Amino acid sequence: MRLHFILFTVLLCGQVCLAQPTAKQWNSEVTAGWNLGNQFECSATHKSMDIGLSDNSLKAETAWGNPKVTRKTIKAIKKAGFNAIRIPVRWQFHITNTQTMSIDKAWVKRIKEVVDWCLENDLKVMINTHHDQWLEGRPTHRFQQENCQKLALLWLNIANEFADYDYRVAFAGTNEVHLPDNWGKPETENLEVQNAYNQTFIDVVRSTGGNNTKRHLIVQTYVCNPEFGLNDGGFIIPTDIEGNGNNYMSVEFHYYSPWEYAGQEKFYYWGNAYRQYGEVPASNEQTMTDLLDRAARTWADKGLGVIIGEWGVTDHFKAGEIDKIHENMTYYCKFLVSEARKRGFSTFVWDNNAFGNGEEKYGIFDRKHGMKVKAPWILQGIMEGAKN
Repeated sequence: MRLHFILFTVLLCGQVCLAQPTAKQWNSEVTAGWNLGNQFECSATHKSMDIGLSDNSLKAETAWGNPKVTRKTIKAIKKAGFNAIRIPVRWQFHITNTQTMSIDKAWVKRIKEVVDWCLENDLKVMINTHHDQWLEGRPTHRFQQENCQKLALLWLNIANEFADYDYRVAFAGTNEVHLPDNWGKPETENLEVQNAYNQTFIDVVRSTGGNNTKRHLIVQTYVCNPEFGLNDGGFIIPTDIEGNGNNYMSVEFHYYSPWEYAGQEKFYYWGNAYRQYGEVPASNEQTMTDLLDRAARTWADKGLGVIIGEWGVTDHFKAGEIDKIHENMTYYCKFLVSEARKRGFSTFVWDNNAFGNGEEKYGIFDRKHGMKVKAPWILQGIMEGAKN
């Protein structure tokens, strides 16, 4: 009798251990996520709507000045304390057949190589479609049907290529879909197109079966702005296959807020805790927690996971106050990561390997010099926040 009980327990444990986690579980296990930015989403023809196999397509990885990703790159991220990596990928210029949206095998092989390195280090992985301009830059009814057909074919190919990968690998359907050079409030049709993209993505990935039946899939608000998904902003939760409910989907938004502090250098300090050191923006700690609470009520309370797929604080400072300004950046990072973790949200900091003083200097690890940490104040804030 005891032997039968032990065997039953082992079998049951095996089934549980092999079960796909819900999206909420996946996100709650991400203590700190990192973006491999300005790497596989690069191209020499950034604004082109053309689709096809471009010349020297495999060199796209280094087109924006970063060196090739190596196993050492990924090991350094793990060693620093991150346990998840978002890999933005542009597929647009690696398509060998535009009728079937077939992907160049060499490009797929290279992406898989890096994903495999992540899994070797037990890192969760998120791959998406990123800077595919034919998709992101045409969110209008005129192109909706054509784009949805192409998106379905593209994700059919991606999903089949990664079908045997385990639950640690998640898929994200789109990125920052928006009209060219227009980051403002969308029209109704723009929101409807984003909703159509999200539903198309869910439908086609699920249709491939196997591990993809319950794989963690991630959909986006328009332009990945949370405000365009909250408070009846026009965002519609996609319908998953029968039996899944909302359990295996997450909603993604990006958070560079306030932009005047996080992306530019209009303000050197943020938060009520630092207002005595200089002018601070109106957007503060309460603003951030209020938004996260709204996201929890709108999505997490309905069973969905929530992902802050990109966020960051650009390095900007002035003479005589560098240490105090960097201390404030540590505070911002700790506050954001900690508050997100409290709500079960995952966060992926943006790292574009750009350093200096000014706009969009989001570098943390110097990829050109052995992954040396050049923004320790950012890393410190993330890891302190991750512990909470």
